[in-house]
Amino acid sequence: MNHTYSLHKITDKNDCPFSEAEYSRFKFGENAYAEKFADELFEGFIAQHKDLILSHTDIVILPSPYHAIPTASNFLCHYFKLRMNHFLYENGRRALSESKIYRNQTYTTDYGNLDYAERVRLIGNDTYYIDRNYIGNKLCLLLDDIKITGSHEHIVKKILDQYEVEGTFVFLYFAELINKDIHPNIENYYNYFFVKDVQSLMDVMRSDTFEFNTRIVKYILKLEENDFSLLLSSMKKKMRQMLFALAVSNNYHTIDEYKINLDHINNSLTNKKTNNYGYQFTERPA
Repeated sequence: MNHTYSLHKITDKNDCPFSEAEYSRFKFGENAYAEKFADELFEGFIAQHKDLILSHTDIVILPSPYHAIPTASNFLCHYFKLRMNHFLYENGRRALSESKIYRNQTYTTDYGNLDYAERVRLIGNDTYYIDRNYIGNKLCLLLDDIKITGSHEHIVKKILDQYEVEGTFVFLYFAELINKDIHPNIENYYNYFFVKDVQSLMDVMRSDTFEFNTRIVKYILKLEENDFSLLLSSMKKKMRQMLFALAVSNNYHTIDEYKINLDHINNSLTNKKTNNYGYQFTERPA
């Protein structure tokens, strides 16, 4: 059995029901907004589905699929889980279990500008794995930040069918595009509403609650020479180490489009003072 819940309904492209600037900062790793959005999502969801939650003993929460680098929705999922566990505690119930759908991504395209068919075709080439024995016959909360075309939900349902997973599945979203007359590229309008250039990106990365996610790692690895050099020079060693480790964990060093910038991050960590562009790197303290 499937259920769908979304907190915000997008019906007018000129009247967004949430702060576009906050959403953009959230998508690029400013997790104060992940916590804020999770609180709002929990309050809205539990007001409508309290009985559904309390009617199940075994509940599993899953963020949107990823490989090694968490997505922004993974942080949203983390804070939502904290709120839900407190609710379950107050009602004498067992805490949420957690699982994930493993995803090996095959593309570098930002699909925020694509329509439904293009998205399904793109993400359908990825490979996925789910532990059917762990989540089977349970209430599964599948959480994502936004539903634009439904392509990700379509793929997840296809995976559940492929693995013959039985259970009750609830697809939860912070926001959902209801008006199908609005082009799906509104997603990129929201994604880049605040982060329009390297300076605004650096502003997000200075936040005390900043953490790398898939979107920002890919964004950095695709930056042009001048912007990349400026950004990297602003980063302390520990942050560069984290960026490099995450990128390699997702096998981005095997993708030509990412390799030049990733090699230079490595050079900056191994005391090589010039990059492939001849740019002089100045070490910052950790």
